[in-house]
Amino acid sequence: MIEFAGEVATKLNLRKQDVTAVLELFAEGATIPFIARYRKDKTGALDEVQIGKIQDEANFQKEFTGRKAFIEKTITELGKMTPALKDKINAAETLAVLEDLYLPYKVKRKTKAQTAREHGLEPLALLLLEQRNIDIFGKAAGFINEHVKSGDDALQGARDIIAEMVNEDAEVRAKMRRLFDRKATVQSKVWPDKEQEAIKYKDYFDFSEPLSKIPSHRFLAIMRGYMDGLLKMGISPEEEEALLAIEAQYLKASNDAGEQVKKAIKDCWRRLLLPAMETEFRTGLKVKADEEAINVFTENLRQLLLSSPLGSKRILAIDPGYRTGCKVVCLDEKGGLIKTGLIYIHEKNRMADAEYKVRGWVKEYNLESVAVGDGTAGRETEQFIKKLNLGLPVFLVNEDGASIYSASEIARDEFPDEDITVRGAVSIGRRLMDPLAELVKIDPKSIGVGQYQHDVNQQRLKERLDQTVVSCVNTVGVNLNTASKHLLSYVSGIGPSVAENIITYRNELGRFTSRKQLMKVPRLGGKAYEQCAGFLRIKDGDNPLDASAVHPEAYKLVADMAAGIGVDVKSLIGNEELVKRLEPKKYITKDTGEHTLRDIINELKKPGLDPRSEVQQFEFANIYSIEDVKVGMIVPGSVTNITRFGAFIDIGVKQDGLVHVSEIAHKYISDPNEVLKLNQQVMVLVTEVDIARKRIALSIKQATEPPAAIKKEKSQAPIPTRPMPKTADKPVKPVAKEEPKLDMNDALSLLKNKFRK
Repeated sequence: MIEFAGEVATKLNLRKQDVTAVLELFAEGATIPFIARYRKDKTGALDEVQIGKIQDEANFQKEFTGRKAFIEKTITELGKMTPALKDKINAAETLAVLEDLYLPYKVKRKTKAQTAREHGLEPLALLLLEQRNIDIFGKAAGFINEHVKSGDDALQGARDIIAEMVNEDAEVRAKMRRLFDRKATVQSKVWPDKEQEAIKYKDYFDFSEPLSKIPSHRFLAIMRGYMDGLLKMGISPEEEEALLAIEAQYLKASNDAGEQVKKAIKDCWRRLLLPAMETEFRTGLKVKADEEAINVFTENLRQLLLSSPLGSKRILAIDPGYRTGCKVVCLDEKGGLIKTGLIYIHEKNRMADAEYKVRGWVKEYNLESVAVGDGTAGRETEQFIKKLNLGLPVFLVNEDGASIYSASEIARDEFPDEDITVRGAVSIGRRLMDPLAELVKIDPKSIGVGQYQHDVNQQRLKERLDQTVVSCVNTVGVNLNTASKHLLSYVSGIGPSVAENIITYRNELGRFTSRKQLMKVPRLGGKAYEQCAGFLRIKDGDNPLDASAVHPEAYKLVADMAAGIGVDVKSLIGNEELVKRLEPKKYITKDTGEHTLRDIINELKKPGLDPRSEVQQFEFANIYSIEDVKVGMIVPGSVTNITRFGAFIDIGVKQDGLVHVSEIAHKYISDPNEVLKLNQQVMVLVTEVDIARKRIALSIKQATEPPAAIKKEKSQAPIPTRPMPKTADKPVKPVAKEEPKLDMNDALSLLKNKFRK
């Protein structure tokens, strides 16, 4: 695909030499993480997003060029290729223009126009198009035959031919496309007698918005109602404006023939052009909305996968429950299962036994932390553990997707002798230790951090989510001696089969002591080693650089740098004073530039640094159900999901609340990601509670002091604020309530009650 470097560079506004370098590396079998991390000097330090776009655009250019060649070949074989048409095909820059040129020659099912041509009516159609002052009815009578019974039938057939000619006119279609871009609106109406069934789409029962302005989440909501058969949907400009635009091109005279052409144009618009344009723009909007929704999902997934890890600690993990009790497991510092148990904390006569068991396990297994699933009974279980005063930190852990993992083949392979509840509790504990290592075992779609993920193109969604997982895994790096095969399979250059071989090698011969040993793993050849080695870590190995992100290809360079200041590599690593003495520019060569040297220097300062922040404890307010939530409360919450229209906040009850994008910041923002991150701790004001529909509306900006400049403009006193509470023991009292500003018309219609188990 190197031949498309120029087109790709122009489209993405990048330097051609950088794009060429990326495409050459792809041709050599390099992966996106490897190119972004270890080939910066070749690519001008393009990041993973840019490299991914180069790959996508190059693939498109390849397919587009192939389509051009097919169309040119097909028309040539039909004997209808002309120099002018060939020039137009070669000059086409979009797929829509290319397909418009091909449309008249495309094999299609039998049309009214084809039937009319077969009945000998094409000469009449061409005569009408001339729009001369003639007796059209007399002329039409001359075309009556066994298939055409009357003059009116002849004129109808001629109009059918004209309508198809207008529809297949590339210039007309381009004009209509421009009109749709500028003037079309998206409309929706509820189907008669379906008002009750479609109640969740109430906001779209009689809806209209300019096509150029409709946001992706609204379009996807309408599309869902349309696909469910509950809403009618249309996309069009004003008919009169469309007809005038076409008539300006085809109408030549105001006479009987012109009137027939005018009728044909109207028929063309309603029967052919409008449906075609509507389908094209609906598809285009869907693709655009899908991409935006997928972007939201991938950004949320990235943040979730890169959530703060607790690290290697001995953990008591609890999968809460009411009637069936709480499943408890004890995990060692590597996540290994060492004990299982069951406690009942919701029955008074069994609470003493539960307390006795928990205290015993903590002491016997020297446990260091407690992980509690945040699903059903999670808050109550958390409070039970805290009241034991064990002296251990207690964390509520997001358990989305844990039940899917528990029933998966992966979980059965890991714990063939344990039931689903045990596997779920283990997953909760391991998520606290290392969210990334555990979440890679679950289909990303099941984690539930996005908008309309079930409505978008599933193949594209999977492709992007897989890319995100790969990116996160390689950003963090993987411990070669402790990683599961599922985690290893996402490392650059390693797939599932090679990951399996690595695990087999490790089990048979013991831990790896050197990255070089990877070359002995079956099916892991030189290219795969080049791609994966820098992302795999070996702690306490033969070479201290094996525990860092320095690639083996740079080991000699590091040794030379160390020798240059009179120390060995082991002394240099992690010693910032020694690293400061290095003179990187002395080591620049044609193969090693400033970008690579800068990365090596940073890695030598802090080798193997985990880019993830440390996990923070969090306390909810003393509320446990939606009935406890009152308008005017200011409470702490944690961001669980971010969409384009707002953010969902867990405030400690079963239903997440929604902060509309307009209620997030005192300044205007178009995307909540500008100021919020997944798992971020925030203070929120409750602005509305709908117990019947289980909906909670929240505001971040009304719970915080506005900036001084804004505060001066306000005539009324600001809403009182509170610091993030350190304990949940005190009830939260309502504060003075400002008139709600949150517009529930759009966003709350999209709110889904979030049951995490």
